[in-house]
Amino acid sequence: MFEIYDIALIPLILGVVELAKRLGLPTKYSPIVAVVFGLLFGIFYVADGLKDGLIIGLAMGLAASGLYSFGKNVTTKDGSK
Repeated sequence: MFEIYDIALIPLILGVVELAKRLGLPTKYSPIVAVVFGLLFGIFYVADGLKDGLIIGLAMGLAASGLYSFGKNVTTKDGSK
C-alpha cells in the first residue's frame, strides 16, 4: 500500500525526466515520460497488486507532470513559451 514516505518518489521522477531531457528528449514529451516512470514505480516498487500499482503510479506520474508544468510556468515571464 502507498505510504507517506513513497511520496519522495515524485521528486525522483522529476529528476529522471530532467535527466532524459538533458540526454536529448524533446521537452514536449516530458509529461509522458513522467507518467510512464510513475506507473513503473507504482507497479514495481510501491504497490503489491497491479491494480493498486496502476492507480498509485498514475497519481505519482501526474503529480510529477503537474509539478513540471507548474515549474515551467513559474519560470517563464508570462506563462507562455
